Amino acid sequence: MQSNVTTRIQQLEEELGVALFRRDGNRLTLSTEGERFLGYANRMLALADEARQVLAPQAPSGTLRIGTMESTAAARLPGPLAALHVQYPDVQLRISTAPSRQLLEQVGSGLVDCAFAALPPCGDMASAMDLDAAGLHGEAVFREEILLVLPPGHGVVRKGGDVTVRSLAAFAQGCSYRVLAEEWLGQGAALLDIQEVGSYHSMLACVAAGACVSLVPRSVLELLREPPKFRTLVVAKVDTWLVHRKGYQTPAFNALREALTPFMSKQLSAKEKMS
Repeated sequence: MQSNVTTRIQQLEEELGVALFRRDGNRLTLSTEGERFLGYANRMLALADEARQVLAPQAPSGTLRIGTMESTAAARLPGPLAALHVQYPDVQLRISTAPSRQLLEQVGSGLVDCAFAALPPCGDMASAMDLDAAGLHGEAVFREEILLVLPPGHGVVRKGGDVTVRSLAAFAQGCSYRVLAEEWLGQGAALLDIQEVGSYHSMLACVAAGACVSLVPRSVLELLREPPKFRTLVVAKVDTWLVHRKGYQTPAFNALREALTPFMSKQLSAKEKMS
């Protein structure tokens, strides 16, 4: 006897005239059409939740789904999110981490309501125009000093060609800092071997072992109680942007922006912010 879920899936597929799943025995995976349909379904659910919140504006409540880079989650968000929770305990926060490119895709598809991401190329106006074309909006909220971290004992480095360790510990494709590292280290130097890792702790362990170099925000390095005696070099200052869909203005999201204000970098000028 078929389950209610299986029956409903089949009814929906018959109604739409497409197969939403690939079937391999008892295993189901989304088809290309299913992936597209899921994107619309996520956006509809997000809009329904947004409507409920907007119609009850007296106090922020409901769910706010926040996507963020791992570095921002570790070094920048604990203070603002704690303040938000204390002031508005009825707001339920759901936090997920991913590289910047995936975060922007998740905002566009409705998987998250907003995201903290570094925009390639490094938060300039070209990136702002790309956001606009994608139906997104953003404002720069933090400025990160990005360090090239080299193994203890490495020689002095002034340019990419001075780096003798040609292996880079980095996140998977889609990370803006990885793009920056590949571009900076690739100037007049041999090809890089990329070691993909899942956390900054893993990156720094690879560097400490002398196997790799890496690009790490200074704010993340400062979280270590007793950091190894790495050699470091500032290679860039990169803005972290708070990105959301155009027109998205729920009380919970506005409460997040309010909570961020005391923690935002004072280095950001009014010209760099987009309202």
